[in-house]
Amino acid sequence: MPTRRTLWMGGIAVAAAAAGGWLSWRRLQPQAVPGGAEAAFWAGAYDGPNGEVVRVADFLGRPLLVNFWATWCPPCVEELPLLNAFHLAHKARGWQVLGLAVDQAGAVRGFMQKLPLNFPVGMAGFAGTELSRSLGNATGALPFSVVFGASGALLHRKIGKVSEGDLTQWAALG
Repeated sequence: MPTRRTLWMGGIAVAAAAAGGWLSWRRLQPQAVPGGAEAAFWAGAYDGPNGEVVRVADFLGRPLLVNFWATWCPPCVEELPLLNAFHLAHKARGWQVLGLAVDQAGAVRGFMQKLPLNFPVGMAGFAGTELSRSLGNATGALPFSVVFGASGALLHRKIGKVSEGDLTQWAALG
């Protein structure tokens, strides 16, 4: 039969494990978007990989999926065909997709020659990491996706690779 001391130590171990698990879970959750971050996002403009200007405000009025990605990020590269398919399948319903590359224009141009994307891409550069943080990506991890409603309000965030299920859920929002 366990002694009181054994039970006491076991209880402390369980409590410590639970606290550690909760802190880890909390650290990985997207943080609330600070006031003004959405307005700053909608005021942004980026060069496209070929020098064209991509104005975020031009996307207002219809649902928008924004994906932060980079050519050097394997999960980003893996999800791009899925995002491209989503764009092609849902654009008639008003959906838009914008890729913000946390990368250099030359690398993105070379990548898009191998895998053309049918949605606009803006060159956010390494400042895109800070932009993604302002939208709730506390760790600055890639890939990171956000969904905005037609009104411009942030509806959903996802750190990590998107899935078919994510896209199906988000398509129902628009």
